[in-house]
Amino acid sequence: MLFQKLIWAALTTAVVVGSLQTGVQRWQAAPLILAAEVYEDQKAEVSPPGAALTDHAHGEGQAGPAHDHGAAEEWAPENGVERTGWTWVANILHAFSMALLVFAAMGFWFSRQDTSCLTASASLRVAGLVAAAGWLSFHLWPTLGLHAEVPGMQAAPLQARQIWWTLAVGCAAGACAIAAFVRSPWRWLAVAALLVLPFLVGAPKPRGDALAGFGPEAHASLEQLGHQFILATTWVALSFWLCMGLVGGLAFQRWVAPGVRAALSGTNTAAPGAMNPVD
Repeated sequence: MLFQKLIWAALTTAVVVGSLQTGVQRWQAAPLILAAEVYEDQKAEVSPPGAALTDHAHGEGQAGPAHDHGAAEEWAPENGVERTGWTWVANILHAFSMALLVFAAMGFWFSRQDTSCLTASASLRVAGLVAAAGWLSFHLWPTLGLHAEVPGMQAAPLQARQIWWTLAVGCAAGACAIAAFVRSPWRWLAVAALLVLPFLVGAPKPRGDALAGFGPEAHASLEQLGHQFILATTWVALSFWLCMGLVGGLAFQRWVAPGVRAALSGTNTAAPGAMNPVD
């Protein structure tokens, strides 16, 4: 029963937060992406000399059939309603996974407290703190090394970026967990070490100019769009986690808290040393 309520609470939170995120993206980020895609398409139209000859030679001079470039093209939603609709679905799925993560952290926190701590104000406060940790871990810390990029910008190799992003997220999340649950005075040293570690390793960077291949006018425009896109994605992430903290806290108190309270009361496993969420 508790699991079913957890799923419903996460789904409700996901629909609200994902819908809000889609609206903010359409207002803040989407115009910048569409503007950058115009330059990206212009760049794609210019191919190096001999490129077409090389492609045909590969198909005719090598063993095996020639490539069907039309069949190799990846599907992409059309601009407008279709693109917005699939973005909305993706945002809900993302919000659903994050809501489950937030509820898991909240449940673990309250499992170490007395059942009297499961109040509406406590749920909102803890949800806000978990959401702040989520924003730090999943957005702020990774983007300090890997900035958001508009279409057309060259980036470092994908695998290197994925590895560093995972390191940054893991270190930031671990630092937040240590700050919240470890009582030793040495915990702040561990927190500082974890937060610094990704930048000691160093985030992967593209070789040369990220906007190489564009003319002076397009280069300047894309550079300006890139700066605006970083600010836009910051607002999108901030609104996402603010809404996650508010809606998630209300949903947890409405559906999940009664089950957690019943489980703690039935097993009588409250932690002897209750901790304050704000140390």
